[in-house]
Amino acid sequence: MNFPFYLSTRYLRSAQKGSFTRVAGVLSVAGLAVGISALLITLFILNGFEKVISKKIADFDGHIRIKHYLNYPIPSEILGMDSILVHYKETVFQSRFIQRPALLRKGKQAEGIIVEGIERGKVGFISDILVSGTNDIGGNQIVIGERLANQLDITIGDKIVLFDLATLNGSNKRLKQFVAVGFFHSGMLEYDNHMIYMNLEQANELFHMNGKVSGQILRLNKSKWADDLSRSLKNGLAYPYMVMTWKEKNRSLFKWMNVQRWPILFIFSLIAMVGLVNIISALAMIVLDKTRQIGVLKSLGISQTGLRQLFLFYGFMIGLAGATIGSLLALLLAWIQNNFKIITLPEDIYFMDFIPMDVSTVDVFSIVIIAIVCAIFAAVWPTVRAERIEPADALRYE
Repeated sequence: MNFPFYLSTRYLRSAQKGSFTRVAGVLSVAGLAVGISALLITLFILNGFEKVISKKIADFDGHIRIKHYLNYPIPSEILGMDSILVHYKETVFQSRFIQRPALLRKGKQAEGIIVEGIERGKVGFISDILVSGTNDIGGNQIVIGERLANQLDITIGDKIVLFDLATLNGSNKRLKQFVAVGFFHSGMLEYDNHMIYMNLEQANELFHMNGKVSGQILRLNKSKWADDLSRSLKNGLAYPYMVMTWKEKNRSLFKWMNVQRWPILFIFSLIAMVGLVNIISALAMIVLDKTRQIGVLKSLGISQTGLRQLFLFYGFMIGLAGATIGSLLALLLAWIQNNFKIITLPEDIYFMDFIPMDVSTVDVFSIVIIAIVCAIFAAVWPTVRAERIEPADALRYE
């Protein structure tokens, strides 16, 4: 075994119970573990919030929407679009939609809502949030938000009437009767309180679209390609087509998440830095406590390099132990929270009913490596002090 490494392990596992070296080592490891754990948990929570919100918005709106700049109806087939999508044919799912405001009436109750007509075979995103009934929107069947259903006392199988708002004040009102066959619950009030889904043909008939649509929705296997595809579409499609990603549509929300992310990470990084300061303090005091032993080692001929390796190994082992324990603790807490949902949230405010933690292996390993490197650098100053000890001064009173 390497001699400096052997000595550093002996210092860390000092056999004498309650010895200063042992206590200092344990406290250094514990301090770093707490700091790393706090930083990782914070990162898991921030990633979890962004992932859940992004998924919910992307499920409803798609990753990219193409429509008219002035919200006029457009042809169901956009000229030149297929030549752009051919490069993404394995990753993009394309569907047409009609979105219009309407008035829903059930008995004597009425409510303004948004109707979205979608292709019958492309309603899979509703399955994950369906709480009762079915998402089969064939014929005159519709799926509505659970909150809206409760507000208007609608149950599965009830008949409702939808009015086209554009004709509500005219003499020739456009209206149609539908049957509620399913309720969804997303946790997002904007959708749960106001959205109704029906098949594209029924929406075309209700709003007299004459075969035209409001636009097209593009959903991707991997959201990271959305910006690249969006740029290609913006360059390839001329006016009057407007291309917008789900992040551009919700720019304020995502900007807020990015703005609050860095100050929070900075604050919790300071907690981890406290653990590194503890390493410097512990090693400095160990140098004082082991002055005599360092003097003996120098008198026996240990080189400056060997002495330097001794304390750098010590810092490395504290960093490795603290980062490993902190990471395991953070992973355990994340698993408990994701499976048992111990910490809950008001869903009408946060779009979710519990704090989600998204564990990233890359983040964990990155922080562990950074912590170990910083712990080694934290050992440099105490190492320099140890190198300056003269054997004659250390052993003068022995």
